[in-house]
Amino acid sequence: MEFAFYLCGLVAVLTTLRVITHTNPVHALLYLIVSLLSIAGVFFSMGAYFAGALEIIVYAGAIMVLFVFVVMMLNLGKATEKQEREWLKPSLWIGPGIVSLLLLIVMVYAILTANDQGIDGKVIDAKAVGILLFGPYVLAVELASMLLLAGLVVAFHIGREKRAGEMLSHRQVDAQQVNKEQA
Repeated sequence: MEFAFYLCGLVAVLTTLRVITHTNPVHALLYLIVSLLSIAGVFFSMGAYFAGALEIIVYAGAIMVLFVFVVMMLNLGKATEKQEREWLKPSLWIGPGIVSLLLLIVMVYAILTANDQGIDGKVIDAKAVGILLFGPYVLAVELASMLLLAGLVVAFHIGREKRAGEMLSHRQVDAQQVNKEQA
């Protein structure tokens, strides 16, 4: 299990660096998914199976929200279909695919040789995680949820299009009245 811990940690660091240094947002998000999966592998190798499962479940949902943010920010339409097709070429999947295959091999190896040698992690159950999350760390959990909600609201307002017949805000009405008075 010590081998799995170090290999998953190395993959997490390398793919996180690719997320930071990549200029294409779709490529960066693919590496981010692999990075989060390798962090889950680190949790699994330490015996924190519930935390590893939460990492996959929660961040898989969060990754989908990130894709929504990117789509809303880029405001993709018919004009950008060609650019989107170029982003999703099969060659795009080679790097994340190889690293994901490496993680799969590590996980299969860790499962087949699960005789608790190396890292002696104590299994953490769901009740213990829940008591910690909603006990001493409840403020951090709530702040993180509020931050995600704020990001979603901001992305919605930035990404939406102005449509004819849509109600104007008070600032827009005031600006129109000022423009009429100046004219």
